[in-house]
Amino acid sequence: MIVGMTSEIDEPAWLSLAFAERGVRRFGPGESNPRIVEYNAHTNLVGYDDKISWCSSFLNWCLANTGQRGTGSALARSWLEWGRAIEVPVYGCVVVSRDDPASWKGHVGFYLRHDAESIYLFGGNQLGDVRELDYPLASVLGYRWPGSI
Repeated sequence: MIVGMTSEIDEPAWLSLAFAERGVRRFGPGESNPRIVEYNAHTNLVGYDDKISWCSSFLNWCLANTGQRGTGSALARSWLEWGRAIEVPVYGCVVVSRDDPASWKGHVGFYLRHDAESIYLFGGNQLGDVRELDYPLASVLGYRWPGSI
C-alpha cells in the first residue's frame, strides 16, 4: 500500500514551485548552472557553483520564494531544528534522511509518499537533478513542517 498521495490533498506552494523546477541539473566540468548558484545564494553557500551538495539550498530557495523562512544552512540536518516536528509525514513536508547515522551528512527533500520500504522525495541534487527519487524508509531522521509548536 502506498501512503501519502490522494487527489484531495492541497499542494503546498513550495512544492508547486519545486515541481516547476523539475529537470534543473548540474552542468558538466568547467561549467556551472546559474540556477543552482541562485539556490545556493539562499544558504551559507553564496557564490558556490553547482559542484557541491545543494539539496538544502534548493529547499531554502523554494521556501523563501513562497514566503516561508528556511534554515539558511546548506547542511541537510539543519532542517531537524527548523519548523516543528511531525510524527506522520504530510504531503509536501520536509524529510531529513541520513547516509550514515554516525555522520554529519544527510539529505533533505519534500515528501510525496511512501510504501513499506521506500520514501519518495522531490528535491534538488537527487542524482544531480531536481527530481523525484526514492530512499530507504529506514534512513528517515525526521519530518518537519513550517511554524512552531
